[in-house]
Amino acid sequence: MFRVITANLNGIRSAASKGFFDWAIQQNADIIGVQEVKAQHDQVSGNFCSIGALSGHFHYAEKKGYSGVGIYVRHAPSDVIIGLGTSEFDEEGRWVEARFDRPGRKLSIISCYFPSGSSGEERQQAKFRFLDILYPKLIALKADRELILMGDVNIAHQEADLKNWKGNKKNSGFLPEERAWMTQLLSDGSLVDVYRLLHPTTTEECYTWWSNRGQAYANNVGWRLDYQIATRSLATLSRTASIYKNQRFSDHAPVMMDYDFAL
Repeated sequence: MFRVITANLNGIRSAASKGFFDWAIQQNADIIGVQEVKAQHDQVSGNFCSIGALSGHFHYAEKKGYSGVGIYVRHAPSDVIIGLGTSEFDEEGRWVEARFDRPGRKLSIISCYFPSGSSGEERQQAKFRFLDILYPKLIALKADRELILMGDVNIAHQEADLKNWKGNKKNSGFLPEERAWMTQLLSDGSLVDVYRLLHPTTTEECYTWWSNRGQAYANNVGWRLDYQIATRSLATLSRTASIYKNQRFSDHAPVMMDYDFAL
């Protein structure tokens, strides 16, 4: 099995103090994508630049203590792409893509952190701009190569993807425009929400994020915000999908997928 894990850490140093790296080393993963690193190169290098035999590649935000993504890989990539090529979002550290080009296969595995619009209208409009930029990029990528996009997409696509869907119809993360974007991305079936392929009807068990307000985690008032979206040829090779909740490393839970292929 080829194991891919995605985890929003809400701070790599914080997650490390809660046992994330000890846990991750034990998972025998081939790829681990992380989001919300909230650190700079000098804070990661020598401390968090590898997970066992997996070496890390990062896209840091210019603003200290903000955003940032990373991808840890067991096999040396043929190339690593840092950023989307758009200054507004590349300054925020939102995209790192590891390419594995072999005879007969071109594969991209991406760790991506979508903006949140929950802090106000200005950030919601930035989120919409990000979606407008990302959509054609993904369409072009999937036309040329196999891909797995993993990360915190900050969108709950369907009503089954969050507990209080009726009360969140006007809130960022469940807005009609955001859900429509996801529907359009997946509409022709060439890109697949892998978790939903394997667990089409799961509700309460699917959540990957819980607010720190109130007793959201204790009462499982959650959202499914963390995804692996794959081209169909890879999605059909998925065998298991699980969400790890036995330990809390951040306000998100890691999402683990096993695929029946090898690099």
